[in-house]
Amino acid sequence: MMMRGTGGGRGYGRLLNTPEKPERKADAKTVRRVAASFKPYWREVLVVLLAIMLTGVLGIVNPYMLKFSISIGFGQQRFNLLAIFVAVMVVTPIISSLIGIGQTYLNAVIGQRVMRDLRNKLYTHLQHMPLKFFTDTRTGEIQSRLSNDIGGVQSVVTDTATSIVSNVTIALSTIIGMLALSWQLTLLSLGLLPLFLWLTYRVGNVRRSISKDTQESLADLTAMVEETLSVSGVLLTKTFGRQRQQIAKFDQENEHLVGLQIRQQMVGRWFFAFISTFFSITPALVYLLAGYMAFGPGRPPMNGKQLADVVGTLVAFTTLQSRLYFPIGQLLNVQVQLQGAFALFDRIFEYLDMPLDITDKPGAVPLDPATVSGDVRFNDVTFRYSPDLERPTLDNVSFEVKPGQLTALVGPSGAGKTTITYLVPRLWDVESGSVTIDGHDVRDVTLESLGETIGVVTQETYLFHATIRENLLYAKPEASQEELEAAAKAAAIHERIMELPEGYDTVVGERGYKLSGGEKQRIAIARVILKDARILILDEATSALDTHSERLIQAALEDLMQNRTTIAIAHRLSTILAANQILVVNAGRIVERGTHAELMEQDGLYAKLYREQFSLQPELDAVDEQASEVGELQELVLD
Repeated sequence: MMMRGTGGGRGYGRLLNTPEKPERKADAKTVRRVAASFKPYWREVLVVLLAIMLTGVLGIVNPYMLKFSISIGFGQQRFNLLAIFVAVMVVTPIISSLIGIGQTYLNAVIGQRVMRDLRNKLYTHLQHMPLKFFTDTRTGEIQSRLSNDIGGVQSVVTDTATSIVSNVTIALSTIIGMLALSWQLTLLSLGLLPLFLWLTYRVGNVRRSISKDTQESLADLTAMVEETLSVSGVLLTKTFGRQRQQIAKFDQENEHLVGLQIRQQMVGRWFFAFISTFFSITPALVYLLAGYMAFGPGRPPMNGKQLADVVGTLVAFTTLQSRLYFPIGQLLNVQVQLQGAFALFDRIFEYLDMPLDITDKPGAVPLDPATVSGDVRFNDVTFRYSPDLERPTLDNVSFEVKPGQLTALVGPSGAGKTTITYLVPRLWDVESGSVTIDGHDVRDVTLESLGETIGVVTQETYLFHATIRENLLYAKPEASQEELEAAAKAAAIHERIMELPEGYDTVVGERGYKLSGGEKQRIAIARVILKDARILILDEATSALDTHSERLIQAALEDLMQNRTTIAIAHRLSTILAANQILVVNAGRIVERGTHAELMEQDGLYAKLYREQFSLQPELDAVDEQASEVGELQELVLD
């Protein structure tokens, strides 16, 4: 189908690939959506918050105990009170450490479960996206969103949220403690904080933009790896001798990613170096100001008790001050990290916000596969892959496939044959008209029951990188070994499976590349036989096979089509001579219909296609014979 991937996903293409899209700020809606991820675990979150507040309060205990030890214990020479103050200083960090261990565990549990929920939500949403989304989007791009982007926000979910609360609690409690000791010294320590906050906000915006560019570059690199290091990609690269060009292209994209990641690491580093330097210098200024206030010019001399009290206050204050700078530095850095993380959240939410065009409508009823007779009708169906297309892919198509009969679709490439087969299982929805099964509009029935009712054998067989058994059980997970073998025998593949080293437990490799084309196709047919669907769709299931494989598969298909409603796209017209009805499709319309004999008598497009194909039959047979020998040689090599 020429239109299969051209128009169906244009809206998605604009959404995913337009680089000029304006940068979206981390608005309140994004923050609320991130926060909503924690709602199912609010009890655990509450416990963590209480633990954070408790450890924050405990953190100011020891500086005050230090002050009391100096000003009272040493200043007043009261050893009994000094022992109590020291005991409190010993016990407090032990309690804080135990609370911290429990907090860390709960934090990890909450974070990992939130990540699990986010991955599940995104994967579930992608599973329900319409087919046009996947025809327009690279697999590597999808994988990058599901793994790289979610992995990129993992530290935010697991660490940053509690880090913010923890550092805010520590900072507030510490500032209160510092104010209680000396408001003058506190003002000196915090004087430049508003400037730091503003600069941090500016740096965060730059970091966020670079983070978004970095993830997009990483997605491009992931997509390139997925495309070029798959079996098909490697085969294409080797057969065209393009390894050097592909390596150069990868190196270029890799270098671009390295540049972005270096920028991401370095953005704001001068700013944070300045902050760190200021925080290191400030304690010296605090000592100078405290000395001026205590015994500066014009002030009376102090006695020993007064001096001990001043020293105790100064030691306690500088201890609190050193405790304050770390959480403030963390909060300033977290703001920058959050801006980068929100860029990743935006990419994740961008996918989650994509509309599900094909879903169960309210009140959709399930079809019972056991009672479906299989009457399929197209009623004045018009369809186009995109509203931008001037000519519809299908234009007022109407026909009926009666229960148990075979209807064949023939016509030139791009005529609309595959599109017709896509509308029956509702991979796309019609623009106008309707497609019905036993009188039920497919839009009025549940998608799950529709999938159970229809079996599809495509021209390009897809097998999972798993065992033959697992690939077959995909159709019927509860099937017994006897059922598997019966389906394989019906598809003329059982004997070949038993010749393999591991039999049904043989791993077929990526996309089934350890098997020949005919073997893969027969396993696909066995899978559909095991499914036992009432309606069968065959999309040129034998077009790319040699004569030997085609004969085996054709025999399997004949058994499969018995008493089933079948719609078959025919590449080789010899395979559908006995069809109950042949529909000739051209330019989106059914231009001829009838049996083989009737269409030959009409001497129209079908007769022309038939004569053209069979005039080349001797040459085709010779090519097929060579291909059959190659296929047999391949089987020997694979053995």
